[in-house]
Amino acid sequence: MTAIAVIDYDMGNLHSACKGLEKAGAKPIITDSPTEIEKADAIVLPGVGSFDPAVQHIRSRHLEQPIKDAIASGKPFLGICLGLQILFDRSEEGTEPGLGIIPGVVRRFRSEPGLSIPHMGWNQLQLTQPNLPLWQQLPRDFYVYFVHSYYVDPIDPQVTAANVIHGSQSVTAAIATNNIMAVQFHPEKSSDNGLQMLSNFVSLVNSQVAV
Repeated sequence: MTAIAVIDYDMGNLHSACKGLEKAGAKPIITDSPTEIEKADAIVLPGVGSFDPAVQHIRSRHLEQPIKDAIASGKPFLGICLGLQILFDRSEEGTEPGLGIIPGVVRRFRSEPGLSIPHMGWNQLQLTQPNLPLWQQLPRDFYVYFVHSYYVDPIDPQVTAANVIHGSQSVTAAIATNNIMAVQFHPEKSSDNGLQMLSNFVSLVNSQVAV
């Protein structure tokens, strides 16, 4: 069975993500062990909360280099919500440097009349990489569930895999480059669409393990 390391750094509901992965036929392993991360077939980095505590926890548990090594090895990697944001250089939410894996900044939504911050609830994706394995067997521009006040702003627009519109602002909702995929929304809270997405990730991992 495919072993997927779900990285534990005290910043999120790991069990919801694990249930989705289990339904897709994977064996999720909640871990903060560099050895387990190295042995796993793929990595999931979830997260809920604030930017600075997240990167502080990752560094205090000596997880920064194991995460970077796993990505450099070519293993499939899925970041979820805060697990997307901390891949970037820095955030307007705090002062700590991010992991610097994806060049760019995490920005706060601009205030405008009638705009709710945080952006919370169901919203429709606009796919910019429609052939991404994560989107397979899903309708184009499907709905997913968001809870966030900050969004990623990559330097290279080509890494954006999907956008979302909130108020008058169109922002990055997902990125994909090489073996890295990461989403701002919560697949584990996105009903059948989210479960399909997690299943697609597991299928991608299985195909690589089989090779």
